Amino acid sequence: MAGGRRRGGSGRRGAPRQHPGTLTPAPAPASPSATATTMTQRNAGAAPKPGRTKKPAKEPAARAPDVDSLGFQAMDRNVPGLSHVILQKLNMKSYEDYKSAMDGRKSGSDFGIRTYFEMFQKMEDTFKFCAECKKLPDALPDPKSLRRCKRCQNVYYCGVACQRANWPLHKKFCKKLKLVALDRLVEWLVFTGDIPFPTETWTKPAWDVEGWEDWFSMQEQLEEKLGAILAGRYMTLLWANAGKPRPEDRELRDSIRRLVTDFHSRPLTIGLGLRLFSIEPLAKALTVHVVGASHVETLNARLTDYDELTRMFPGHRGMEVVMVGVDVVDGPIMRPPLATPAPWGRVYLSSYKGLYHDFWESHVETKLASRPDLVVGFHPGFHACPDLLAGWLPTLLLLRDYRLPVLFTVYSEQELKSSLQLLVELEMHIMGYATNPFASLRPEQVYSSPNKAPVYCSSYYIALLGPVAPAVPGAEDLENGDGWLGEEPSAAGVAGGITPGLA
Repeated sequence: MAGGRRRGGSGRRGAPRQHPGTLTPAPAPASPSATATTMTQRNAGAAPKPGRTKKPAKEPAARAPDVDSLGFQAMDRNVPGLSHVILQKLNMKSYEDYKSAMDGRKSGSDFGIRTYFEMFQKMEDTFKFCAECKKLPDALPDPKSLRRCKRCQNVYYCGVACQRANWPLHKKFCKKLKLVALDRLVEWLVFTGDIPFPTETWTKPAWDVEGWEDWFSMQEQLEEKLGAILAGRYMTLLWANAGKPRPEDRELRDSIRRLVTDFHSRPLTIGLGLRLFSIEPLAKALTVHVVGASHVETLNARLTDYDELTRMFPGHRGMEVVMVGVDVVDGPIMRPPLATPAPWGRVYLSSYKGLYHDFWESHVETKLASRPDLVVGFHPGFHACPDLLAGWLPTLLLLRDYRLPVLFTVYSEQELKSSLQLLVELEMHIMGYATNPFASLRPEQVYSSPNKAPVYCSSYYIALLGPVAPAVPGAEDLENGDGWLGEEPSAAGVAGGITPGLA
């Protein structure tokens, strides 16, 4: 993931989040391309370097399991030695160097990444292992013998025998993996600021916009905006240094569209949550907590990244979005939460590096931060393994016992079922679950095991409100839409695959 914002599907937490497409404890670290891109941006001048604000003087000592560390372990289970290759290509000696880069304590010159060509080459090198036998280049008689699939330009093979043996599986995903490889490169334009293109105030009420087709239909001069990105300096630089031929303009336009949905998926999913719980942004200033935030939400985050909420709800009274998580990355949004209402008509981003239940005790209960109107967790991954669930448990119980409106997203129906089963066991009141109309349209591959069906960020949502019983006052006022249930699902029903709330 050249930009590493999303996604790559990695750990949010009270505890960390899981890697897309698995049910094993495999949360992914920020991709090597994300780190490489970040380092090069700081040194090659590809985008203005934002000013930094000071970190809070005091940080909580308690920590959840380190998601990036778990991600490296998961990669090595699939491809032994892959994490070492990633560190080597980034000129890092240890995982601690990697964490220093992610936390903003090291510059790109420390890791020897100084040019665009070198950045893209190192990024591609981290994908070089045989998709069939899992051998890395150094394990082969000729390290240069790995050859890339000509169709998808994504996976590698050490020889014809492995390619033929893998083809019955790979052919199922080859076309999608081609899109993955293209988007991985074009995502660099998110870092340069070319993506997303400028948007306007919505011409339809939020409740009339049913998905991305409606959203794109409101974008004036869309083709001209896409054309400007195609003709831009950084698109030219990308294909001059990527080591691959430039695709046709049609393919690049489609890639830009997918990445735009990926960028805006989180703010629009927050907007969906406000609608589902009948929370009215025009009635009062609102506060939204993003629980378990990590590098995926905060790496290279800009203060304007959630401004689409202002286009969605023109005239709103002010919104604050607070990123809370142990792996929040230093940057412009690393500023204290507001104790007063957010500025009228603006979306104000802030963050807190630590566990959510610690944040609640130190900031919300002491009124240093506002109580949330909505809590959102993007791919929390608490279903992935006991360690992650243990890290999330205090937060889940807090959300339940304080009866806070909560919206969680997951990658797949399999993750949805597993998450629902755990939430039922915790006696949380599941208001509904359904496909997310604002899920990212960008396909994601499982990094170290590519021949699986790609997944999409925030594909499904789960809405929660307090404990199961007694009935929650006001719950009957929730919007009646696809996925809202009339009765609580049982653990047995969820485990048995009964999903009446899926669209």
